[in-house]
Amino acid sequence: MSGLEQALFNLKFTGKQLNRQAIKAGKDETAEKAKVKKAIQQGNTDIAKLYAGNAIRKQNERLNLLRLASRIDAVASRVQTAVTMRQVTGSMANVVRGMEGAMKTMNLEKISLVMDKFESQFDDLEVATGYYETATSSVTATGTPQEDVDRLLSQVADEAGVELHQELVAATPSKQKVGPTEQEEDGLGERLRALRG
Repeated sequence: MSGLEQALFNLKFTGKQLNRQAIKAGKDETAEKAKVKKAIQQGNTDIAKLYAGNAIRKQNERLNLLRLASRIDAVASRVQTAVTMRQVTGSMANVVRGMEGAMKTMNLEKISLVMDKFESQFDDLEVATGYYETATSSVTATGTPQEDVDRLLSQVADEAGVELHQELVAATPSKQKVGPTEQEEDGLGERLRALRG
């Protein structure tokens, strides 16, 4: 096995390991979500928030592992293309030698066979290259952890049929109007008109 083929094997092996770890992180995320649901049903909002934070971390871990596996797959695709190109180059050298021999004898049947073989290998290369170019893609993740935690809490609460909204509202600051009362505003308005007039 050549150095490129060994590198290709190692890249594919590493990619599979990362995908397995991503699957495990996904299972851990599901388990943490189940804990969130149970804690909400028991009325333990603080504990539910901790479990929700763990679930978000596991989700981010899974996305990061998948993103890394995707990058490794892209590199493996490029290495595979290099291996294929090397094989095709060797085949093309054989074809060229065959063409030289055919040209010397001007045997049209032999020239036709060699050209057909060349076109077949060229088509194979084109298909392989097209596949590897389309195989590369990137994974993106958006959102902030606190928003994700709140969203997950609401989602799990909805699934559990528990009214979490009241507890979250009690924990958030009041949105009452702070400032002058209506009477004070009238008095300020009169003073402003007097100053302008």
